[in-house]
Amino acid sequence: MSRGTPMKELVRKHPLAIRWFHWINFPLLALMIWSGILIYWAYPIYRLGIGDFTLAKMTLAQETWKKLGVNNRLADGMALHFFFMWLFTVNGVLYVVYTIVSGEWRELVPNRRSFAEAVHVVLHDLRIRRYAPPRRKFNGAQQIAYTSVIVMGAGSLLTGLAIYKPVQVAWLVALFGGYPMARFLHFWLTVGYVAFFMIHIAQVIRAGWNNFRAMIIGYEVRSDLHE
Repeated sequence: MSRGTPMKELVRKHPLAIRWFHWINFPLLALMIWSGILIYWAYPIYRLGIGDFTLAKMTLAQETWKKLGVNNRLADGMALHFFFMWLFTVNGVLYVVYTIVSGEWRELVPNRRSFAEAVHVVLHDLRIRRYAPPRRKFNGAQQIAYTSVIVMGAGSLLTGLAIYKPVQVAWLVALFGGYPMARFLHFWLTVGYVAFFMIHIAQVIRAGWNNFRAMIIGYEVRSDLHE
């Protein structure tokens, strides 16, 4: 092989357990969001705005609800939401336990360099900064995003329990500042998931097939210069 010729090699990136948790969680979270929309239809009260000024209402016209097949399905939404809630919870708990036991948390949890690196990543993605940050399994932006999703998952579980069983877990309802506030937090956490989905998918497309394939087979192809 001549000097400077790029050589390709398979490098292990994601263990099987992480890939399973990821691909199980994706449809579960999508189903939780969809069933949550079926529930929200019955009482769509939220909006974007300050004081009396409303920028956008977090609801749709009845004709749009009907075209989406969302209207008058409150019972369906609650049944689906409460069923998949347990699967979502079990998958999330097992994921957290695995990352702790396996030591994967060291790659995922932000450290004192993560926030500065996250700014670097954003500036590079926006093509404001030319040089990419050093290659690591998870960069600072990913560490912050993925850890935030875990915290959001815990928040969704707790606020969901407060909404689901407000009498039995009255202490939890009180902790969130009452039933309306628990529902408010639960709703906006869901909006946060949708935003994360959109950014995550955009980043996956931007990163290309090699990155996506690594989450399927566990390995990525790297090209390095060898003597």
